[in-house]
Amino acid sequence: MNQWKTYVLLALTTSIWGTAFIAGKYAIQDFEPMTIAFFRFFGASIILLPLLFIKNSWPTHITKKDWMLFIVLGLTGIFLYNFAFFMASKHAPVIKSSLFIAANPIVITILSGIFLKEVITKYQIIGLISAIIGVFYIIINGQFSQFFSLGFQYIDGILLLAVVSWALYTVVGKVVLQKYSPLVSTTFACIIGSIILFPFALWETSWADIKGASMVTWVWIIELAVIVTVISFLMWYNGVKKVGAAKAGLFINVMPVSAVLMAAIFLGEELTIHHLLGAIFVLGGVLIGTKKGNQAANVETLKNVKDGKLG
Repeated sequence: MNQWKTYVLLALTTSIWGTAFIAGKYAIQDFEPMTIAFFRFFGASIILLPLLFIKNSWPTHITKKDWMLFIVLGLTGIFLYNFAFFMASKHAPVIKSSLFIAANPIVITILSGIFLKEVITKYQIIGLISAIIGVFYIIINGQFSQFFSLGFQYIDGILLLAVVSWALYTVVGKVVLQKYSPLVSTTFACIIGSIILFPFALWETSWADIKGASMVTWVWIIELAVIVTVISFLMWYNGVKKVGAAKAGLFINVMPVSAVLMAAIFLGEELTIHHLLGAIFVLGGVLIGTKKGNQAANVETLKNVKDGKLG
């Protein structure tokens, strides 16, 4: 039951991330990519840092290796990923951006198997394939010609950077979580990422830009900082810690589904039967990759107990 609670929270987390596509479209009208990312994570840091002290969670013995891992988290998941994501919000169609983001679970699964030695079951692979088919079908809205008409552009390299950066953030985060809590890991990643982003934001933004930004833009930036970052990042790392990076990565496929729904609600885009069919494939794939994978893991655990390898 506790594991299913984790799965529900992971699905909720990636659903919340779907709103980032909408927030990015609004915020990019007033600010450049680095500035949006800085405001997002600086705002998150202002909330997370006092929370560390309130919960008496500030780590006392941080080694040089730990600092390097925290820097990698800030560099990949905060700086590089968000630079690429908001650049895509400005220069790439949502179809192309979503297709690249849908590749994230594949990269996470591969890296988890190589570096974390996580066991990847056949059910996870089947679930992953089903979910990606669903995401692909949703994004192209059943029109396969849309995919072939996208072509390769320079922004594709930026989107590829986003995919690799988030996969590294997730996999390295699993290593950090062996010693530190999700709160500590997220806080240090946000603070370090904000420090890296600050000079870029300072360079591309003027005080006039800040004063001229609309209230709508500020509302979406606050939503990015509080809901998409503080709340959902903590839930994400909590899920990664409990079920592993590869299995948690399956739930990223929920994000494009959420983005499509959010676009219909906030941007007035049309929902079609293709979206619903694709969503069925996505949800079915996630269910296969989790439930069946758990059964396989339980069989392996019972076998180990019987053989005297556990206990």
